Amino acid sequence: MRFADVIGQEDVKRILRSQVKADRLPHALLLAGDTGYGTLALALALASYIMCEHHEDNDSCGHCPECIKTDKLIHPDMHFSFPVIKKSSSSTTSDTYIKEWLTQLGSDKYFDLNDWLRVIGTENKQAIIPDDEADNIIRKLSLSAYEGGWKVMIIWLPEKMNGSAANTLLKTLEEPSPKTLFILCAEHPELLLDTIVSRTQRIDVPPLSTEVICQALMEKRGLDRDTAMGVARVTGGNWLKALKQLCDTDDSKAKLNCFMQLMRLAYLRDLQGLMRWSESMASLGREQQKEYLSYMQHMLRENFIYNFGHSELNFMTPQEADFTYKFARFINERNIKQFTEEFAHAQRDVAGNVYGRTTFFNLALQTIILLRK
Repeated sequence: MRFADVIGQEDVKRILRSQVKADRLPHALLLAGDTGYGTLALALALASYIMCEHHEDNDSCGHCPECIKTDKLIHPDMHFSFPVIKKSSSSTTSDTYIKEWLTQLGSDKYFDLNDWLRVIGTENKQAIIPDDEADNIIRKLSLSAYEGGWKVMIIWLPEKMNGSAANTLLKTLEEPSPKTLFILCAEHPELLLDTIVSRTQRIDVPPLSTEVICQALMEKRGLDRDTAMGVARVTGGNWLKALKQLCDTDDSKAKLNCFMQLMRLAYLRDLQGLMRWSESMASLGREQQKEYLSYMQHMLRENFIYNFGHSELNFMTPQEADFTYKFARFINERNIKQFTEEFAHAQRDVAGNVYGRTTFFNLALQTIILLRK
């Protein structure tokens, strides 16, 4: 993948290229931002750029043997580490799922953890980077570069490392071998060990502008400008959300219906209905639960902002706007702070494997109280 293939992020590209040109590329980079902003795509483009035999001023050449191998994801010195579902019967590393990973990367460079879990058929489990993976990383990087140049280790979602794996990786980051580059693509860098973050150079990858997403939708999906702009406005700068807005309407409707159901049942104080809602949420996979809760926090924000009467600050689909028109008055300055805290607390409980029904029913009860403020 070349820099030209990465959607937007011109400032980040400029920083990365300047470091290579000035021979000041650090041994470890932390690209911090949502996967939909292009962190993984940028990592792949940088790997191609430094491995290219004849890279141009602004990009890899795209046709030398090194470029061909990186583009086909078969370069022997480009390695990947990513969250997996640990198998009890044997040692589990990224290599266990490498065929599925390369197939996914070959299909699209923009995907999230839920997409990945669907690829490997484990949506109802929480993925981690286990102990065995850290040893696997060290083993790979201890070998000499096959091509005699750079060795690159791209770690996708390093915040999914368990404590032991993170500590093992830390030792490698403290004493890197020459011409070895770690690229950590993290959505939540605050969950990484401070000692790991301190040994990387952090580059924040910001949301894409509405105009960039609009242009990309027109060029890559053939949308007319009005349709593309309508989609781009509700994505929050996230290319992946733009694609899902186009293709995954059933999922979008399910999230909105889930939010509306919670608020309506809570307003009516329908405890039996809220119990059924809680059981329905608890039946989802952990990653899907977190995704739903993130969406609900987004909707709380949109409803609160709606009350100020500045439509340019709202980013909603027509269906979301229809619900917000009548509901927004219930989300106000008296309860928005506590609403946000309660949903964030539920999200932490889900991540911590707290019993699902309890987590969601407690959230439902708090919603009853807060709607009356």
